[in-house]
Amino acid sequence: MVGETAVETPVVDTKIDEPVKTDKEIIADEENVVQPENDEVESEKKDEEKTEETKKVLAPKKPTIHTKVWEEDKVYLYQSSRTPQIPSISPQELKLESWLKLHGIPYENVDHKAKLSSKKGSLPFIELNGEEVTDTATLHTLADKFGKDMSAHLSQEQKNVEHAMMKMVEYHIYWAIMHWRTSHVDNTLKAYKIHLPTFLGSKAPMGLLNLHFKFNICKKVKKQLKSQGLDNIEQLGKNDLEVLSAMLGEKEFMFGDQPAMLDLVVYSHLAQLIMVEAEHTCPLRDFLQESCKNLVELVNKMKDRCWADHWELATGEKMEHNPHIPKPEPVVEDKEENKEEVKEGEKDEKVEEKEPESAKEENVAEVKEESSEKKDAEKGV
Repeated sequence: MVGETAVETPVVDTKIDEPVKTDKEIIADEENVVQPENDEVESEKKDEEKTEETKKVLAPKKPTIHTKVWEEDKVYLYQSSRTPQIPSISPQELKLESWLKLHGIPYENVDHKAKLSSKKGSLPFIELNGEEVTDTATLHTLADKFGKDMSAHLSQEQKNVEHAMMKMVEYHIYWAIMHWRTSHVDNTLKAYKIHLPTFLGSKAPMGLLNLHFKFNICKKVKKQLKSQGLDNIEQLGKNDLEVLSAMLGEKEFMFGDQPAMLDLVVYSHLAQLIMVEAEHTCPLRDFLQESCKNLVELVNKMKDRCWADHWELATGEKMEHNPHIPKPEPVVEDKEENKEEVKEGEKDEKVEEKEPESAKEENVAEVKEESSEKKDAEKGV
């Protein structure tokens, strides 16, 4: 309007002056910014540590070995004790040791006095280069390690037949043998002339050992046999023996002139029957000797090829654990030298004994001379 004066609206400053921070406050703010980053790093480290701990827990521990000082590529074999009739009454153990002998693999049969077993509680097992190997993986591991495949010369069709026949032997014939053994305790003890204190490595009374063998060892095998659900097991075993005999025919080995793994499996099982003490009754052994003579010949061929003279040393009265390892020769010269030293020592003692006697005689003579001189002096006076 005319005549009115214009009034200026004052400009209001909406900015708020921030308070000036001190040096301490600035440092504290910086630390607060850095702190979350440090917390994240620490949490990540903790998570990594937890994952590493869980991996350690989940990772299977390597079994501790029994032979602490071992040679590289030398097999340390753990198995049952020897018996007078056969090096081992276990087909699996006899197969494994025979394989080692057949291929000339350096090994040592550890005499553990029937005190040790694998981490799975089984025999046999081996230790190779500081690691324990057991169960069916043993022969596969050894064959790969040393490049020894007994069935490498077979065709694929022959390998298929071999696989089926080995399963038959390890299933029917094995359990037929176990059925006969556990039907009466004497079918094991007397059949193989087993001395329980030696076999079990125990000093307990014989009566207790017999009870232990009968009600613990034999009973355990009986339970395993029952779980197989096999009826008329003895007849099944005889049928399988006839099949093997027909397959072998007049050949030297199952597939020709060279032994394959099937020959080793058949030998290690049938030897358990053929080596039974002659006067002890064994129907399966008698059937073998009467109706399957070519299988008996096969067992003897494999035994001689694998063991040669070592078989007699590993059985009988000696029952050596390592007949293949040369024994240190007795040092005869040292004994003769010791005898000469003893003789010289005895001579010196005799001389020493004689010397005091001569000394006594001299003393007596001196005393007599002194007494005679005194007498002469008195007479002179």
